Amino acid sequence: MSAPLHIRLFLSYLAILLLGMGLAVLLAWRSVEALYLETQRENMLAQAQLTAAALQGQPLSNIPAESYLQTANVLPGIHTRVLGEQGAVIVGLPLIEGAAPLQVPAAENSASVSPEQLLARPEIIQALQGRPATAIRRVAAAENRRVLYAAAPILAEDSTVMGLVYVATPLPAAGLPTRLLLNLAVAAFAAFLLALIAGTLFSRHIARPVEDIAHAVAGVSAGKLNQRVPTESGIRELNGLGQAFNAMTENLRQSDQAKNSFVADVTHELRTPLTVIKGTIETLEDGALDDTAGRGPLLASMQRETDRLIRLVNDLLVLTRADAGTLNIHIQPLDLGELARARCEVFAALAAHRQVQFEVRVSESTEPPCVLADSDRLAQVLDNLLDNAIRYSPEGSTITVEVSQSGKVCQCSVSDCGPGIPENHLPFIFERFYRADASRNRQTGGAGLGLAIARALILAQDGRISAESTPGRGTTLRFSLPASGNCLPTD
Repeated sequence: MSAPLHIRLFLSYLAILLLGMGLAVLLAWRSVEALYLETQRENMLAQAQLTAAALQGQPLSNIPAESYLQTANVLPGIHTRVLGEQGAVIVGLPLIEGAAPLQVPAAENSASVSPEQLLARPEIIQALQGRPATAIRRVAAAENRRVLYAAAPILAEDSTVMGLVYVATPLPAAGLPTRLLLNLAVAAFAAFLLALIAGTLFSRHIARPVEDIAHAVAGVSAGKLNQRVPTESGIRELNGLGQAFNAMTENLRQSDQAKNSFVADVTHELRTPLTVIKGTIETLEDGALDDTAGRGPLLASMQRETDRLIRLVNDLLVLTRADAGTLNIHIQPLDLGELARARCEVFAALAAHRQVQFEVRVSESTEPPCVLADSDRLAQVLDNLLDNAIRYSPEGSTITVEVSQSGKVCQCSVSDCGPGIPENHLPFIFERFYRADASRNRQTGGAGLGLAIARALILAQDGRISAESTPGRGTTLRFSLPASGNCLPTD
């Protein structure tokens, strides 16, 4: 079983924190240790030089050793015991090999060393050359601890080296004084606690919105499309993810509502003609079939409903193929003005029956307005627009069809003088089964698929379609398609 996100984030943060703190502590330890040693070197060297300066020009044989005990460090910084109990050791010159052992500082835990051993030490060599020096070495006699030495020359009046001041102090076994180590440990522990608290809050701050999204996704997968997640987490990426999720659920809700409405409308549209056909068949079975005079209207009614059912199924098939991108489209150049005149002639009888007439206007130019389109599909678009205009045009009015070309685009508009479409309905008239006037029945208002099919066919041919309307002054439906240089004759 996988751990929750905030636990995984916390553990990752903790691992990175421990690694970073380990490196930081190591670097800080080395830096503080280097600073401590440098300060001790300066303190020891300064003490040795001050002692040597005080002895310049004095006979070394007259100097009592107890007069040169150190009482305090002379430089600020990290302090510890600089000199052993014997204080400064005065080494007279010359050093003769094989002579009696010489006294050394008590920090070395050795009362004396031979002149040969003393002359081999680097700090003594430099001091004999007139330069004060320090050195650090491990001393077995001092429990293998490190000892810091400082040697400074005592100069005579003629600036020759007549003796040495030699001091030493043991260094802490851990590299730093215990008190300083305790302070560093307390600071590191406090930093660890603060970082731990910050990591906990940080992991929860990141994990909470992600967990909210995961919970909402689980709800959506269970069919609960009303899920929403916060979009103000303070993290730009998570805010964007939340906004995208909320937009997705909103689209899913709209799609679900559209699907339910579509299924309900299709069911109703199919049920109406099927009910009529079923009722007609039952009437014929009850004896109307033998009635020669009465069966004619019944059969005619059945024929109309059957035709209506076939049209509805064909329309739904066109929309389904358009949604799937499988429409059979044959793009070729054709004369849009000639096609518009031909379709108006087809609908002239229906328009005359409603006492409506057509006026076709084609823009004057040297070349006819040619488009790249499928002639059959474009004819279907014009048929739907003309049928819709005839359906809503008042008696004695004129439907105007205008065709023009502008650059690489051809336009065609169909304008009627009907009641118009309210502004709040205008954005939805291309939706399936949508009717701006809900009071219209399906005999006069159609199934509400004509404009949806027109839009689908125009979009499938890389075109655009739109509507303009003023209530009480009519409606204009306009589409545009890519223009072509040459036209093929329209059948």
